[in-house]
Amino acid sequence: MADKKQVAIIGAGTAGLAAAYDLIRQGHDVVIYEAAPEVGGLAAGFRAPHWNWSLEKFYHHWFASDRHILDLIDELGWRDQVIFPRPYTVIYWQGRFYPFDSITSTIPAFLLRHFPLSDVIRYGLVGIYLRFLARWQPLERVTAAEWTQRWFGKRVYELQLRPLLVGKFGEENLRVVNMAWLWARLRSRTTRLGTFVGGFQAFLDKLADWLRDRRVTIRLNTAVTEIRSHTADGGSRQLRVETAADAALYDAVISTSSPGLMARLAPDLPESYAASLKALKSMGAIALILALDRPLTRYYWHNLPKEAGFPFLALVEHTNFIPARHYGGDHLIYCGDYLDPGHEYFTLSKEALLERFLPALPRFNPAFERSWVRDSWLWKTPYAQPIPPVNHSRHIPPIKTPVPGLYFASMSQVYPWDRGTNFAVEIGRKAARLAMDEWREA
Repeated sequence: MADKKQVAIIGAGTAGLAAAYDLIRQGHDVVIYEAAPEVGGLAAGFRAPHWNWSLEKFYHHWFASDRHILDLIDELGWRDQVIFPRPYTVIYWQGRFYPFDSITSTIPAFLLRHFPLSDVIRYGLVGIYLRFLARWQPLERVTAAEWTQRWFGKRVYELQLRPLLVGKFGEENLRVVNMAWLWARLRSRTTRLGTFVGGFQAFLDKLADWLRDRRVTIRLNTAVTEIRSHTADGGSRQLRVETAADAALYDAVISTSSPGLMARLAPDLPESYAASLKALKSMGAIALILALDRPLTRYYWHNLPKEAGFPFLALVEHTNFIPARHYGGDHLIYCGDYLDPGHEYFTLSKEALLERFLPALPRFNPAFERSWVRDSWLWKTPYAQPIPPVNHSRHIPPIKTPVPGLYFASMSQVYPWDRGTNFAVEIGRKAARLAMDEWREA
């Protein structure tokens, strides 16, 4: 092709792989740089030797409404490998766990049993309003805490919405996070949860192999150290991508890194754009995974209010979603939390966190004993949950940066939608489309 472009993609997560998928199908040459030893980014998994399936390092699933990722899978012809089990979510209230995941059944039943009828009616009407509200922009002018207290009422706010906001963003961000984020979360999610046969890593590896078969180069264990503008002989402009080992020139670069890393990698960015990257705040995440020799509970997702004294945000019993037979009979439990990157948990070892977390497990099953634990793993990341303040849309940096040929696509830009592989596909493909549209117009 006379107009073939050489493109570098920084990051082999879902966004980077999706961008490469569209670029290679249009005949462009693509090289993907990935610092980790595997593809997948935050959706990557791992596998013990006796498991048939991989397990995500940080719990992941798809919703039935996740059209971007499911459409991509349809295009690839792999939809028969997507499954949608029906796991169950419970909420902790007054010392007990209650089913609480269906707006048409379990939630009304719980509210009718424990709250005035007026709260049930109010919950239903406000929930319907949010489900069918098309414009989210007015909602970003107010915090989620303020809006939900006013319209859902104090009791429902304290039961469900405050624990969600504090668990995701911490007490300090209750007066920060805007209602548009919560609107998007409530609107887009379903009780049906899906995954790929073999786990998310199986899907990501399969997609990476599809790309390699079409001559996409994926350089694992290769961290990019700098992206610089370069003027070639004759005046043509390119971008120089440097690693510790070498450097190469490209017509375009799509970075899918965190905002802070992007600001460090690209010193040619104007100060105003770099400042907008540095202003984006996020929560980190930790996930302590336990392999037990027997089930702990009957439920998949346990929502835990911070004030109840649990040392983590959520307990997710993965093998109540995907059967333990795929993991050699191990019953797999996530003890996870979203935390400020400066929280002490990020400095603690796995053994130290086990000492913090294991004493809480009898609250889920009084029979629990430490002897049930066969193995454990600890994963941490400082960039896991973007924090969207009031009027956040005014401050999101555009995908097309001021540096010619340089694009930035991250989960901090999928707002008002929540981060996840579905919207990573959307923004990765959007970045590729913007680049290709610019080439056509040149």
